[in-house]
Amino acid sequence: MRILLSLVLIYSCVNTLHAQFTEAPITNRQFIKFESQEFSYEKDYLTNRVLPVSLITVGVLLSTSTLEKSLQKNIRNAVGNDFYSGIDDYTRYAPVVQMYAADVLGVPSRNHWFDQTKNLILSSIISNGVTTLLKKEVHKYRPGGSDHANSFPSGHTTTAFTTATVLFEEFKNTNPILAYSGYLFAITTGSLRLANNMHYLSDVLVGAGIGILATKLVYHFEHLIAWNPFKKMNGVAFTPQYSDNSGLGFYFSKTL
Repeated sequence: MRILLSLVLIYSCVNTLHAQFTEAPITNRQFIKFESQEFSYEKDYLTNRVLPVSLITVGVLLSTSTLEKSLQKNIRNAVGNDFYSGIDDYTRYAPVVQMYAADVLGVPSRNHWFDQTKNLILSSIISNGVTTLLKKEVHKYRPGGSDHANSFPSGHTTTAFTTATVLFEEFKNTNPILAYSGYLFAITTGSLRLANNMHYLSDVLVGAGIGILATKLVYHFEHLIAWNPFKKMNGVAFTPQYSDNSGLGFYFSKTL
């Protein structure tokens, strides 16, 4: 509950920082521009704060409820009690591969690849840090009679929605199809956590909310961490790599 109140407090602070006021008279032309900005603000307000906070709130209310347990039982009956797929171990990182592949192919983005990486790392540290803390504090058992009390929230889903939101922020203004496609992988990851009987619905919803909210906060304050030593360097190549042994990594090269 303390963590939930902290997230709501952060949400309120960001809302205050976004607020805009003016005391000067507004002309007709300025009014049209102002009206357009207000519409954009309302849209950003919905996606930046209302959506993730709503996911977290609904998840908290559903957690350990009879409805949630009944839903999980129905999902397992639908897919089969022996069903298991390890694809969600990879789909959570798919938006990262998409982002760097788009960079290599020259798709215009919001930031330089170094800034993308910086925002990705910071978002992941915050979102996974909150998720890890909640897992220890809540001590909720996984479905299926498991003796592992680290179900709430879902770490896979947190990572998936963190990476998907980074992809969205980078390409939402230049390639909306690419920007939104990351959420397909994120939703797939969350759905597979349910189908694999590894998490309840509330675990997935809260994980998704944390991933989105943490990333939105990082991008809101990215001007405070604008340092980039590679921005003026030419001939630098950067690509992601993944292996079963070492996990996700990165490859750098410099052409002289």
